[in-house]
Amino acid sequence: MSTTVATHIHDAHAHHDDGSKTLLGFWIYLMSDCLIFSVLFATFGVLAANTAGGPSGKELFELPYVFGETMLLLISSFTFGGAMLAMNAGRKNQVVAWLLVTFVFGAGFIGMELYEFAKLIHEGAGPNRSAFLSAYFTLVGTHGLHVTCGLIWILIMTHMVARFGLDGVVKRRLSCLSLFWHFLDLVWICVFTFVYLRGVL
Repeated sequence: MSTTVATHIHDAHAHHDDGSKTLLGFWIYLMSDCLIFSVLFATFGVLAANTAGGPSGKELFELPYVFGETMLLLISSFTFGGAMLAMNAGRKNQVVAWLLVTFVFGAGFIGMELYEFAKLIHEGAGPNRSAFLSAYFTLVGTHGLHVTCGLIWILIMTHMVARFGLDGVVKRRLSCLSLFWHFLDLVWICVFTFVYLRGVL
């Protein structure tokens, strides 16, 4: 897509979207995501004890490593807050900088998660080993997929801020991304508590 076409699309949104439909639609999306994760948590809760004679969470999970993952995501939530404060102050360059820092922490989280998955599969504890591991990989993997989508969205918004500045459309989209990112942070806290802490006890 050329720069001219992208500019025209952006301008069209700026003139025809007052923001109310965007925010309402995004809240509906978040509520549907809550339902998806609720089902995945419930499924994991039911299947957590079904190890089929294989390893349990107490044998597999390395709590210090997962705590490191958790800290990366928590810090990324804090840095995104810095981006929003810079946005409200009208400081475009600071918004871009904070978004890029957030991306680095989020990418670090995904890198650690992929390493954890690869290690488990290498040890013979893949998703096909037991119902417990199937539920684990599905729940944690779904969250990881959401974070990956958030990282792509961060890169897109970084470009938009640099290209269009902090107009109403960009601010609204950044606000939606902020809700999404903090939502993922909250979901991960539930994962850390319900899956990992509960699993090692």
